Amino acid sequence: MEIITRRSNTLITHIRKLTGDRRYRRAQEQVVCEGPKMLEEALRWGAKLEVVLWDRDHPLSERVPPEVRQVRVPEDVLKSIAPTQTPQGVLFLCTMPDSALPPELEGRKYLVLDGLQDPGNVGTLWRTADAFGADGLLLLPGCADPWNPKTVRATMGACFRLPLWETELEPLAQRLEAAALPLYAAALGPDTADLRQADLRRAAVVIGSEGQGVSEAVLARCQGRLKIPMRERCESLNAAAAGAVVLWEMGQREG
Repeated sequence: MEIITRRSNTLITHIRKLTGDRRYRRAQEQVVCEGPKMLEEALRWGAKLEVVLWDRDHPLSERVPPEVRQVRVPEDVLKSIAPTQTPQGVLFLCTMPDSALPPELEGRKYLVLDGLQDPGNVGTLWRTADAFGADGLLLLPGCADPWNPKTVRATMGACFRLPLWETELEPLAQRLEAAALPLYAAALGPDTADLRQADLRRAAVVIGSEGQGVSEAVLARCQGRLKIPMRERCESLNAAAAGAVVLWEMGQREG
């Protein structure tokens, strides 16, 4: 196994820049991931690994394909580039999946995020969408970077299992129309229907930003609005919680 001891090493400075710079990540098309659990998920679901860094011996290293570069680094060097305060002994880079909107949406149930800026919420909803059987996650402009290390960490491996696409509103609306999938918004309004009564066997549902909700432009393209039933004294839910409720309801409906 290769050994690196200096923080000024080219690979170390490269990883440090990937962690903190969205544009650099996109240009390099690489994702920074951390921890043995994430590595295990990456191996299980066929993520394209490029480099794995270890600060200690670990049996998981024997499962890494032989063509993947493996590097041993001191604990302090790993800590200097890790996206968390307490590194878990392994950090790795994998190729960034293509997030361009496909020509056709072949699934039945999708979650759409509109302007969610919190990486933790985006990652949590990615994980929840995977858990409740969505066919993909769609990000409209203004969302947090799905490949931010914080987002990736919050997915708990769902980023390797469930496809995510980034898109503008009009191409998304066209793809949904071509697939005969109605677009609904989790939002209040004069035509709001109870979520429990909506036909979600084939649908895409939008969750809006933490502060502003679903934008007017997106609302104008929706076929209806859905309300999550709750106590009258409660005005709204956190975006991640609202998305979880919507996904749960979608998951209960047969296709």
